[in-house]
Amino acid sequence: MIDELVIASRNKDKIRELEDLLDPLGIRVRSALDFPELEEVEEDLPTLEGNALKKARYVHGVTGLPALSDDTGLEVEALNGAPGVYSARYAGLDVTYDDNVTKLLSEMEGKDHRDAQFRTAVAFITSSDEHVFEGIAKGSITSERRGDNGFGYDPVFFSEAFGKTYAELTKEEKQSVSHRGKAVRAFVEFLAANQ
Repeated sequence: MIDELVIASRNKDKIRELEDLLDPLGIRVRSALDFPELEEVEEDLPTLEGNALKKARYVHGVTGLPALSDDTGLEVEALNGAPGVYSARYAGLDVTYDDNVTKLLSEMEGKDHRDAQFRTAVAFITSSDEHVFEGIAKGSITSERRGDNGFGYDPVFFSEAFGKTYAELTKEEKQSVSHRGKAVRAFVEFLAANQ
């Protein structure tokens, strides 16, 4: 029976989104921010799954608690799947969300084919098990920013389901169709079936 887990992230936007999605479980959710002894884990592996597992293994190893980690990539067809695993640092190290969006819009200038997908790998580690859950959300890249909600590439990721960008959706609308929402719901279903 799991009554507590640690989200292996310091990204406050991501932590808030994961906390909301995990709320129905009724377990105590903590994050890397609650453990000052945790060091930053370099996401240097070539796959989202590899990076998610690396972060969750490290956090579990240090805290001894079940750990949940995700790595998410925006995969744009016209850019041969880029930025992909480099989505968070597409415009370089220590950049803002806006810097990454600006670079993406610049790379997409003049391209008619704008199909893209967000893909999330969620890794869950306990002392006895390792599991990975995946969520994919298909959409397209707009030619300009739209909306003020969300974070990351949300202002330019267009959801066919709602006819809006992620940044134009409410939190509940986004979670109902998003990559992270799908991956975390798969994890929640797994945990509920195995508690």
